[in-house]
Amino acid sequence: MAKMRGADIIAEYLVREEVPYLFGLCGHGIIGFLDALYDRQDKIKTMTVRHEQAAGHMADAYFRVAHRPVATFTSCGPGSTNLPTALASAMMDSSALLAITGNVPTSQFNRSPFQETGRHFQAEYPNVIRPYVKKSFQPTRVDMIPVAMRQAFKTMLTGRTGPVHIDVPLNCFAEEADVEVPEPGLWRHGATFKGAGNPELVEKTLALLLKTEKSCIIAGHGAALSESTPEIVKLADLLKIPVATTANGKGIIPEDHPLSLGAIGRNGTYMANEACRSCDTLLALGVKFDDRQTSSWIPGYTFNIPPTKLIHVEIDPDELARNYPPTLGILADAKEFLKELCKLAESRVKQDPSRNQAWLDQVQNWKKGWEEFNRPNFNSGLVPIRPERLVKDMRAIMPRDGILISDVGEHHNWVLQFYETYEPGGMLQSWGFAAMGFGVCGVLGAKLAAPQKVCVSICGDGGFMMTPHILCTAVEYDIPAIWVVFNNYGWNVIRHQANGAWPGREIVTSFKKNKTGEFYNPDFAALARACGAEGAKVEKPGDFKDVFQHAIDSNRPFVIDVIVERDAKAPSVGTWVLPPFPHPEPSYGKRNLRT
Repeated sequence: MAKMRGADIIAEYLVREEVPYLFGLCGHGIIGFLDALYDRQDKIKTMTVRHEQAAGHMADAYFRVAHRPVATFTSCGPGSTNLPTALASAMMDSSALLAITGNVPTSQFNRSPFQETGRHFQAEYPNVIRPYVKKSFQPTRVDMIPVAMRQAFKTMLTGRTGPVHIDVPLNCFAEEADVEVPEPGLWRHGATFKGAGNPELVEKTLALLLKTEKSCIIAGHGAALSESTPEIVKLADLLKIPVATTANGKGIIPEDHPLSLGAIGRNGTYMANEACRSCDTLLALGVKFDDRQTSSWIPGYTFNIPPTKLIHVEIDPDELARNYPPTLGILADAKEFLKELCKLAESRVKQDPSRNQAWLDQVQNWKKGWEEFNRPNFNSGLVPIRPERLVKDMRAIMPRDGILISDVGEHHNWVLQFYETYEPGGMLQSWGFAAMGFGVCGVLGAKLAAPQKVCVSICGDGGFMMTPHILCTAVEYDIPAIWVVFNNYGWNVIRHQANGAWPGREIVTSFKKNKTGEFYNPDFAALARACGAEGAKVEKPGDFKDVFQHAIDSNRPFVIDVIVERDAKAPSVGTWVLPPFPHPEPSYGKRNLRT
């Protein structure tokens, strides 16, 4: 044992866990920790942001790309109450990060010192974020910190991954104790938490998939986090089964693969929804079955479960039988389960190029019809620019392994439908919590996790203005990210929803000057240049490709302000209901109810 300050224990453990980055913002409650980080600059890169929310989104995106966690640091009071939005986004999308917060000294608990959250319990910031983390630790003595740190990492990275929090009183950073810093290799690395499931259920799964010619696979974020792409593609090719994905699963199977269907849900692709609602057996891998990807659970729009037989493989038991009754509910890690299933299939199934041919021909017809329906807008020369044209032109220039990080807004609908993704993690988004700012700030975390790849944030004008300070961080640390801003002068998703319910009664959903009614936004390109980045404005569809290529080639932070058609609406192939309002019908295809 050695006498160590609490701050040094935390820093040393982060080094042993090989955490490469810390993102955060200074404050008096965290200064003791900053001093410990000063001595470890050769092992951990510490980066400051201009708002704590940005640190959380950067850490979230870093994990989604690298599949290993980094940490954030924030001070007490508002320094840490700026963090919950980012933690909630990470929690709902199973993204692991360690949030380190400072708090008031233990000797001042219950005395209402500066920035103490303590109305009902002393130093109770952990209660502020309780719904948004897997667990919160609050060591009140230095000798409690080693146990908290090792348990925090185990909790973060086992089962369904997610954010964990450690709240440290100021004096515990600065005071010393005789302690031993835990070795991750001893405590965590030797433990196995990813099971393949019951072998009998693997047998039953294969039997069900072979029993029908109309089987379908749907791969979700759990499958992406388990890195199961090779096994999914192998199984699909062997059994000739088409593969749909959730939004967070995009890229698990390359979307130019013949068996790829794209994403499900109201603003997914037609063929993905039609295959999922028409199949007799559905193998779901790491899928939550939430409302936006199931057409609000209304039969006939995305799923018909039952009569479709559902085989649901999940690492989180809470998700099994939450929204649909499984024929087989299997508690397992998707990759480990698929390894066993592929092994069994290879021993039992002969290669047959004509397997399920009638079903696959039907799928191809759905793909063809969907492409023909959308093709005119892909080549549109209209001004303002059609969103479909912009997304297709972006995909044409973007490197195959590039990473697109979508913020929340109307642009996301077109990206989900029309941006082909070829690798897991090739498109990131805040799905469960839908936090604006994730795409705007997260692009820096993605770029740090994959510095060799082109990383682009696609965001709305509203979302971009929530966290534009991220440009300063990009310039300070020379992170060459690109922001493509869909400029349509408003909160357009809500504008369309409100006009659908109450036509002609628009209020506070467009950006206009109060006196003149003139549409208004800042000059985003000029804003970028004011921050030290580069910027350009695009108003004609023929100009975008060259500007986008220039942004990539510049290898600098770059904002592209694109004026897009504000009245365009993404085609819907499913539905989404907000009770008590009635659910809308698809604009392409129709309900297919099977009994």
